[in-house]
Formats: sequence, C-alpha cells, structure tokens
Amino acid sequence: MDAPRVAAVRERMPAAQDLTDTAEVFGLLADPNRLRLLLALLEGEMCVCDLAAVSGQIESAVSHALRLLRAHHIVTARRAGRMAFYRLEDAHVRMLLDLALAHTEHTQAIHPEHGETP
Repeated sequence: MDAPRVAAVRERMPAAQDLTDTAEVFGLLADPNRLRLLLALLEGEMCVCDLAAVSGQIESAVSHALRLLRAHHIVTARRAGRMAFYRLEDAHVRMLLDLALAHTEHTQAIHPEHGETP
C-alpha cells in the first residue's frame, strides 16, 4: 500500500454530506425522463406544458420531476402570472449535461447489467 498517497487522497476527499448530496444529483440525472427535461432546458426556459410536449410525458409527471429538480437546485423557475417557466439553475448544470453528452457520444457503452460483454 502507498500510505502517503492514500493519506493525501483521504485528506482531499469531500465531507460525507457533500458526497451524499453529489450522489443525489447524479441519481436525479440518472432518470431518462428527468434527463430528457434537462436536455430540453439546454435550449432555454420552458413551461410545463411545453416540456410535457417535448418529453412525451403527462404534465403532472413533468411537474413532479421539476419539483424534485428544483428542490436540489438543478432547475429554477420564473413566474409570469399563473405560468411558471423553468430553466437550468446555473452553468454548472449545463456543464454536467454537456460533459455527459460528450462522453456518451464518443464512447461505445457496454452494459454488463444487460449481459453485454466487452
């Protein structure tokens, strides 16, 4: 074991709560329906009815997903009368999505959970 290296890595490791919060963000991004909503929001803010039309989901499902995403500061909303327009919270969310898309576009995924082998 490389004790100095292990110690250095442990010292730089984020706090347990930060790791939990980060894992929750990745969990939210792991759902294809929520991901579809977020990718739509890369184009700019949209209302629930437009997001439902783009994603092929019913409005109540979109609203539920947006509540989760909003609670974790992944999206934010702007009210205009009775309408709410959603957008990505900040540039960090855009970067996560852009990087994830770039990664999947240049790699060939192998899914061992589905019986695929390299």
